Amino acid sequence: MSILSNKTAVVTGGSLGIGAAIALELASDGAAVALNYRKHSDEAEQIASKIRALGRQALVVQADVASFNDAQKMAEAVVQEWGKIDILVCNAGINRDGVLWKMTEEQWDAVISTNLKGYFNYLRAVAPYMREKKYGRIVCLTSINGLRGKFGQANYAASKAGIIGLVKTAAKELGKSGITVNAVAPGLIMTDMMAAMPEEAKQASLNETALGRLGEPEDVAHIVSFLCSDLAKHITGEVIKVDGGQYI
Repeated sequence: MSILSNKTAVVTGGSLGIGAAIALELASDGAAVALNYRKHSDEAEQIASKIRALGRQALVVQADVASFNDAQKMAEAVVQEWGKIDILVCNAGINRDGVLWKMTEEQWDAVISTNLKGYFNYLRAVAPYMREKKYGRIVCLTSINGLRGKFGQANYAASKAGIIGLVKTAAKELGKSGITVNAVAPGLIMTDMMAAMPEEAKQASLNETALGRLGEPEDVAHIVSFLCSDLAKHITGEVIKVDGGQYI
């Protein structure tokens, strides 16, 4: 039996990059998967088609993660479709880089609203359903830059550090309801967005790693699926780095 058989999952930002890899990994491991999109409807439908090709159910919902109401409506849609939400993976995020003395209010607000408020919106939306069932697995994607900071990313690093505080608090509040809450902190992962980085920036990140390689989306997806399974039932409030030793 697959480790996520008969489980239902919500993955935010599941149409591209790491989120798409996570959605497919959860489906491969047995889960029905709902994913949202804000703009990339075609990409979301393509991932849904791949999930169905694995023999799993898929649901695509248009929802802006920065919208409290959209998160509530997506949770309601999933429960209406499948009767429960077992797993939540918060992954959707953006970056609007700039040094602190040049960063605009709009750059700050956009990143905090999506990366941090967006995670709160979905935890708030699914927690009542999980508490009612006395079961849940929540995994939030943060970043090693939320642990160490990053030049030119005050907004991004602050949002990712905030996610860690949110995860640890939620783990304390939800634990007695049978819900685990953990964070995964990737280093530089080679997605389409990262491929557009200047070569010198990618090389600098590569030089930081102990393993001498940059990560692939699947490297993150494997640990996320593990944390969503009952193999990890005694792990909560943790931040697990997936960075090839980039942080150390």
